[in-house]
Amino acid sequence: MDIKNAQLAVDKWIKEHGVRYFNELTNMAQLTEEVGEVARIIARRYGEQSEKESDKNKDLGEELADVVFVVLCLANQTGIDLQASFDKKLNIKTERDHDRHHNNEKLK
Repeated sequence: MDIKNAQLAVDKWIKEHGVRYFNELTNMAQLTEEVGEVARIIARRYGEQSEKESDKNKDLGEELADVVFVVLCLANQTGIDLQASFDKKLNIKTERDHDRHHNNEKLK
């Protein structure tokens, strides 16, 4: 599914199951919470912190999907075509960083 269709799917879900979008500030707080859950898994599973027993069954993919869902909500409610914005950003990064990472001694 491309981003445009993902935005449409989220909008349909909100209208059928969610009653309405939370306001933008609530969704921003929710996004922060979801990113925190991703950070917790990464820090404990892949970082130096030990993983608590209660965290061992947490699904990183599901938590990342929560982040994407809230980002899509924010894009929808603020009128952003995230597909167009993503495509534009990818082009900018491609032009700007084409040789940059290949020439980075830290990455070799």
